Amino acid sequence: MSDRTPMRVTCHCGANELRVFLAAGLEDARRCDCSFCRRRGAMNVSVRETDLQVIKGDALTLYQFGTRGAEHYFCKVCGCYTHHRRSSDNTDFGVNVGCLEGVNPAHLDPVPWLDGVNYNPGKETA
Repeated sequence: MSDRTPMRVTCHCGANELRVFLAAGLEDARRCDCSFCRRRGAMNVSVRETDLQVIKGDALTLYQFGTRGAEHYFCKVCGCYTHHRRSSDNTDFGVNVGCLEGVNPAHLDPVPWLDGVNYNPGKETA
């Protein structure tokens, strides 16, 4: 998959649609075990802010918690998580692999897990 091949992202009911370009394709697919992601359970891939375009988004709603650094977007109609702005880099988004048209996340398993439980945005890492 070329990094300039647009992919369509939709919620379950189709009220929201995004167009994304995946610079790393599906190679960086991963899951996170932080308190929120572990409950949501979605596999995601990285998309730069400049490579994400909201085509239809009137039914998107925002959820934030804790430090309010991350922005999690859901459909107001069907409740589907579509994407989130990462707290670790606010120019980077995670996009729900299950919302990518033509992609079945089960075909990508196993994927690595990010240690979100121990993520500390104020702590420098080596």
